[in-house]
Amino acid sequence: MRKASTPRPTKSTRFELRAEPERAAQITAAAATTHQSVSAFVLDAAAARAQEVLAQNAATELEAQHFDRVLQALDAPYEPNAALQRAAANR
Repeated sequence: MRKASTPRPTKSTRFELRAEPERAAQITAAAATTHQSVSAFVLDAAAARAQEVLAQNAATELEAQHFDRVLQALDAPYEPNAALQRAAANR
């Protein structure tokens, strides 16, 4: 009796890149060391870096004094300036 195999996810996007021979050799050696194909190694490394970049840009850190000023500005009653009133009137 054969086991049903789990379907593999379909790969739909192709990335192509070029590298200097030294960098290519370094990446190839690292992929071999981790028992991965070069494609899998590069994809894993790029995805990890993408997560870092997106996480860093998901939040804004402020020093306490700046944070307090932002909160004060958000709590202050809103008063549109003349330029904003003109822009709204022209819509």
